[in-house]
Formats: sequence, structure tokens, C-alpha cells
Amino acid sequence: MSLTKSLAADGSSFTIQIKGKFDFNLVQDFRAAYADVGDNTPKVIIDLRETEYMDSSALGMLLNMQKNLGSKVSGIRIANCRPQIKKILQISRFDKKFEID
Repeated sequence: MSLTKSLAADGSSFTIQIKGKFDFNLVQDFRAAYADVGDNTPKVIIDLRETEYMDSSALGMLLNMQKNLGSKVSGIRIANCRPQIKKILQISRFDKKFEID
């Protein structure tokens, strides 16, 4: 399991990519990853392309991120979800809070 972060060259988006399991073991790393996001970053992307597993603590981390970033960003997108991850997000009604693809 690992987490990487990157800022687009033009500064238009900030991406956090999660590989493997998105669970309680990533709480500190995930929080630290978006801690520096400020008003100059319009969009945050959570890339789940290589995420194999997500539990309820991951859902909580996403909600906390949304609460902490608030109006600092124009939007948060959860991208590249595998079908089983997308289903968890839809059942949890995260499609009402986040842009999901």
C-alpha cells in the first residue's frame, strides 16, 4: 500500500494516488498529503486507479478532507475507480458529495 501526491505543472490540479489498500493504515499519510493544499489549487483529484480495497475509514478520510479543504478548492474528484470501489462510493452516496468517474 502506498500513497503519492503530485501537483500539475500548470498548478491547476493536485492529485493523490492510492495504490493497494485504502484503509486505516493510511490516515496519517492521507491527511499529510492534502495538508498543504491552498487557495491556489482549484481541483483535487483522488486517483484510485490502483486501489484494490477501500473500507469505511477511507470513506471517513474523504469526508474529513472535504471538510478541511472546504472552499479552498473548486472541487474534489474521485477518479479511475474500479467497479467494486465505485459501487462502495455509490452505495455510500458519495456521488452526491464528490465528482466520481
